[in-house]
Amino acid sequence: MSPAVRRALAQARFDTVGTLRNGEQLLLTLLMPIGALVALVMTDVVALPVSGSGQEHGAALSSALALAISAAGLPSVAIALAFDRRWGVLRQLATTPLGPRGLLAGRAGAVLALVVVQVVLLTATALVVGWRPDLGSWSVAVPVALLTVLLGTAAFTAFGVVVGGTLRAEAVLAIANTLWVLLAAGGGVLAPTSTYPAWWGAIVSFTPSGALGEALRSLATPGAPDWLSVAVLAAWAVVLPVVAARVVRWEE
Repeated sequence: MSPAVRRALAQARFDTVGTLRNGEQLLLTLLMPIGALVALVMTDVVALPVSGSGQEHGAALSSALALAISAAGLPSVAIALAFDRRWGVLRQLATTPLGPRGLLAGRAGAVLALVVVQVVLLTATALVVGWRPDLGSWSVAVPVALLTVLLGTAAFTAFGVVVGGTLRAEAVLAIANTLWVLLAAGGGVLAPTSTYPAWWGAIVSFTPSGALGEALRSLATPGAPDWLSVAVLAAWAVVLPVVAARVVRWEE
């Protein structure tokens, strides 16, 4: 393993521990998705496409996972990066072996580690509230779910870097959280695109949030995965990192 990789992994461990010790981050990335999962199962606040079919728990878990992944990527990464720029952390790291890019690689690794924790906790919560997965479909569903989670993590982490690496810290604090709430409410994260007006649903299905939510929810229903949503998400997972590399500024 190269020294650069070891440094990035060390930074990832440091960021992961810091996130898990931060009460605000835990509320945003763990407690709120778990609360959303329980609410989706226990109430009719969101009309899931499989309502009444006995698969509501799987669809609710999929929506909660989409909410968790978007929270781990967009607001968390954007706010942390913006204040690192404000306090001159990136400028100082530019003179160390880690470097700004090593910091970003470590932060991306921390997001992935957090997503693993989210998946474990949300899956356990879903089982507690009554989810009984169809083991016969796991041979297809699990690989596609893992691919979708990885693509969603990459897309939303890069989205967070774009927001946090271009705007002032105060603006990022408001914009990142507001964007996340808007995506959760009307961007296909919690609610299926079929519940929106047709024109809005068509637009949302081609956004990172809509593609992530639809790709995950399709795995909760019988039939083939939603490969179009997976492809859209894969495109965002490529485009957004390229944009981030071009527009991020190391100093505010």
